[in-house]
Amino acid sequence: MVDQGAPRITVVGDVMVDRYIVGSVSRISPEAPVPVLLHGAERIVPGGAANVAANAAALGAAVTLVGLVGADAQAAALADALAPYSGIDLSRLVAMPERPTITKTRVMSGRQQIVRIDAEPQGTPPEEAQDALVAAAREAVKGSRVVVLSDYAKGVLSDRVISATIAAARAEGIPVIVDPKRRTFEAYQGASLVTPNRLELAAATGIPDTTDEEAAAAAAAAAAQFGGDVLVTRAEKGMTLWRREGRVLHVPTKAREVFDVSGAGDTALAALAVSLASGHSLETSVHFANAAAAVAVGKVGTAVVTRAELAAALQEAMHEGTEDGALVSREQAAGIIAGWRATGARVVFTNGCFDLLHPGHIALLEAAAREGDRLVVALNTDASVRRLKGESRPVQDEAARARVMGALRCVDLVVLFDEDTPYETIALLKPDVVVKGADYREDQVVGGDLVKSWGGRVALVPLVAGRSTSALVAKART
Repeated sequence: MVDQGAPRITVVGDVMVDRYIVGSVSRISPEAPVPVLLHGAERIVPGGAANVAANAAALGAAVTLVGLVGADAQAAALADALAPYSGIDLSRLVAMPERPTITKTRVMSGRQQIVRIDAEPQGTPPEEAQDALVAAAREAVKGSRVVVLSDYAKGVLSDRVISATIAAARAEGIPVIVDPKRRTFEAYQGASLVTPNRLELAAATGIPDTTDEEAAAAAAAAAAQFGGDVLVTRAEKGMTLWRREGRVLHVPTKAREVFDVSGAGDTALAALAVSLASGHSLETSVHFANAAAAVAVGKVGTAVVTRAELAAALQEAMHEGTEDGALVSREQAAGIIAGWRATGARVVFTNGCFDLLHPGHIALLEAAAREGDRLVVALNTDASVRRLKGESRPVQDEAARARVMGALRCVDLVVLFDEDTPYETIALLKPDVVVKGADYREDQVVGGDLVKSWGGRVALVPLVAGRSTSALVAKART
């Protein structure tokens, strides 16, 4: 029984059966120079759009699957393979007796794939099948929070089915994510996000993906083809998210042993969709997707990642990527914070000049850290301090102040801001809590309105009486 509060998504695309024949090879055939497999076992798992659906259900979503199947044994086998994943609605699958269910058979010796045999129909489905697919997609979209188009170029996602599904989703105000297989992306006009891999992106734009800068340029060119955001999956280089407003997020992958990349893209796509449907931001959802893909490639064959496995991977990732207290750019901080938030961490923000660190500062910072799980401190740059305090300040330059601040056990990240206030920094980092001393009123806290607008709060903490940097400077000069 699926949780009634589970986020609902619709997956439309090429439904497949992945069949594995597993055995061992110890000799070459005397009949021909080919290995002889001693048959051990067979298993059938969902493939293509069905694998996306299975992964989404395993991560806690309620899923409606739309696609084509035949009236054959493989369609029945697919239904059996999906049965363990509660919450997948198969009532919108369209059956075509004259069109076999797409099946990929992989022959395996241990972990090594020897050969793959594909059984699939050729060409676009007939008009009546497209009519049925469009009708099914339009019904499935109602009540969904995210729509996924899983395009394997097997004919289900024709121009007509794509445009009709996107139009139905847009009419309902529902985002559409596309895993593309088109040469270029114009057919996905109106989609919210397209998720090509690095080869698909290079083929669609003519721009190589060898550096972060090239990946961002190629993503911008791809976005111009359909009008949405682009998330590039870049194998060992992780993922790059390009957004229409110009923001770019590079998420490195975790180095781990790769056994099989089959279906890892489906796993990432499912995790992304489930995270978005659960109300997370796109940046946070990219971290979910990246962590899920890293788990998937460590498995053999088309695999499903569970909520427990993803939670463990995210918890591990929470403690990676940067040293505690590191000084990073605001853009880097935004990516790191998105990763923390993907683990459920509450992010706390405070700011100041923190010129000569004293017990009053320490008390404020320790109190701020207790307000959440991760503390980010924004320091005024030297130029900003001079504008606020005069030409004789700061006593310590920004590099020294950042080094001292980052050495504190309670501080997780340090950034610099050059403006007179941290308003722009808060807008970019989107903390859950902003902290200032109790000498402020809540309505005086810069950025407090922003934080409260996305459901966060302002915390005012007590100050240590008689402690200030100005007093220390004055005393040193007497």
